[in-house]
Amino acid sequence: MICLNNPISGGVMATSHNIFSFRTLLAYLLFAMLLCGTQARSAGAMPSVDSVRIGDYPQKTRFVLELDKPVKFKAFTLSNPNRVVIELPEVSWRIKPRDVRRGKRIKGYRFGRYRSGQTRVVLNLKSPVKISKSFALGPNGKRGHRVVLDIVSVQSVSAGKSSKPQAVTKKPVSKKLAAKPVPKAKVAKIFAKPKKPTKKIQPRRPKLPRVIVIDPGHGGADPGARGRRGTQEKWLVLEQSFELKRQLLLTRRYRVIMTREKDVYIRLRKRIAIAQKAGADLFISIHADSIGNRHVRGGSVYTLSERASDKEAEALARRENKSDIIGGVDLNDQSQTVAKILIDLSQRLTKNNSVTLAKLLVGQLSKQTRMLRRKHRFAGFAVLKAPEIPSVLIEMGYLSNAKEEVLLRRSSHRRKIAGAIVRAIDRYFARQQAYKQP
Repeated sequence: MICLNNPISGGVMATSHNIFSFRTLLAYLLFAMLLCGTQARSAGAMPSVDSVRIGDYPQKTRFVLELDKPVKFKAFTLSNPNRVVIELPEVSWRIKPRDVRRGKRIKGYRFGRYRSGQTRVVLNLKSPVKISKSFALGPNGKRGHRVVLDIVSVQSVSAGKSSKPQAVTKKPVSKKLAAKPVPKAKVAKIFAKPKKPTKKIQPRRPKLPRVIVIDPGHGGADPGARGRRGTQEKWLVLEQSFELKRQLLLTRRYRVIMTREKDVYIRLRKRIAIAQKAGADLFISIHADSIGNRHVRGGSVYTLSERASDKEAEALARRENKSDIIGGVDLNDQSQTVAKILIDLSQRLTKNNSVTLAKLLVGQLSKQTRMLRRKHRFAGFAVLKAPEIPSVLIEMGYLSNAKEEVLLRRSSHRRKIAGAIVRAIDRYFARQQAYKQP
């Protein structure tokens, strides 16, 4: 028997049975409170993504998110680069992002918390698309709640729209015209003074795509510059050239030719010949430099000149040149006077255009990457000496600088550089009034 002191009554006698009952009741109450709290938290828990599925079909690609709860969502497209974005309330992910088999339209996807209470799923695309359908589905058998997107290539969507007939007016116009015939006098007047025939609208001729030749420097037995981490220029510039080609083709305004698409060495004479045979409107040679001073970093743009803008540019031209070719003419056996005349005649028409392009490139590249203090330089690069083609050589940076080598190896940085070059090319042709209607 236990005595519990009570300040009011002076003492209360309680049995062990009563104490046990009190403790049992207290335990039940605590358990009930915990259970209610758990249920409340469960009811308010965020939805979770259980699976992601991608189906590639001839006419469309279907992207499906499967969740344990219904959610509201919205989807839209973005460009540069091309993406589809799905906005959801904040969700948890029970799956890990997986590599997506390369298909017609989707390269891969990523997800993350966009802002407080919101998650974004981003689909990386191979080409521009349009969302043809987006809808939600409820549970069905083994499937949970689903967010479904159907995307189609922009070409197929635009073709579908253009093929649709125009809407027909519901109200018949013929009856009203029949009820009110035109008086004879007016008819006579009309025939007496006929209106001038309407000028026929000529169909617009399609815009001819401009031809851009991209020249990834070096290749094969000629590795070019080498970085401190072992990066070889020939591979780096090839990757950059592929990215530039991809972005140019996405605009649908250009035909793009690369002087090499694999690890082979191509003589400078042949690089120029490729551009001339293609009827190139622009020639862009892509390089990355190396120098003894490991602290130097930054990009630059070169155009052709008899005299180099500085000693460094002159030394670079000597390293890059494997033969002295000017516009496909071998000048090794020519006197300096003849060579000078040929240079003057062949380059006079294109030099100004090359400088214009170089200035536009400097302006756009400066917004995306570090550039040298003297951004536009001049030197006698043999690969720039096709007489009729405006040509530039872009040095993306210095592999001899450890930080810049790491930066140049990043695909995200290569996308930025390619985007800047595309914008400069667009502005160049806009200045040249390339797309004037006849």
